[in-house]
Amino acid sequence: MGLVAGLTRRDGAIQEIRRAIVRGGLLPGEKITEVSLSAQLGVSRPTLREALNQLSREGLLVQEPFRGMHVAELGPAELLDIAHIRHSLDLLAIDSILESTDGTRMARLDAHWETFEAVERDPDPLIRHEAHVAFHRGIWEASENQVLLRVWPVIEAHITVALAQDNALRSDPGRAIQQHHALIEAMHSRDRAVIQKAFWEHTVGSAEDIVAIIEARSQER
Repeated sequence: MGLVAGLTRRDGAIQEIRRAIVRGGLLPGEKITEVSLSAQLGVSRPTLREALNQLSREGLLVQEPFRGMHVAELGPAELLDIAHIRHSLDLLAIDSILESTDGTRMARLDAHWETFEAVERDPDPLIRHEAHVAFHRGIWEASENQVLLRVWPVIEAHITVALAQDNALRSDPGRAIQQHHALIEAMHSRDRAVIQKAFWEHTVGSAEDIVAIIEARSQER
């Protein structure tokens, strides 16, 4: 790990730890060891603790009594529950976008898509991840549903944890690109059945795949 130029040492540490989680350098459930991590990042222990506390507030790290701090991990039931909740809320946002008669909400969605599409093949996994999450946030923003936007920070933390586990179990950027193109095509079709199917495959289907991998590996032990 190395800090990014132009960032404060705290923010640089946050970014590098987030990158390590996203790319699988720090695995779900892995314990955080301050001594080794501060040495790797070249920051003081107090600076590192500030970074760790921020990531804990975001939901990427978890502090537990007698276990210390570790990378957040979602169990099979939690992964499925979050996926079903996301799917329902995504469809609520999409209904609002489709209800717009002047096309402004769809235009906002297209702007978010263009931003995502510009970096979807970037070699940096953190850039791809942040663009991925921003695109999904963009769907909710385009809906102009203020309640959804207030709920978003909680959902974003769970998405990041779920994606980190996905990346740790199977790294397949091409699959993600294909699914996102299917999402935008479905939304432009304005056919709700097509949209529902595309979002189900992307969200719930992906969660079911991860759970199947987790359960298969558990049986192998």
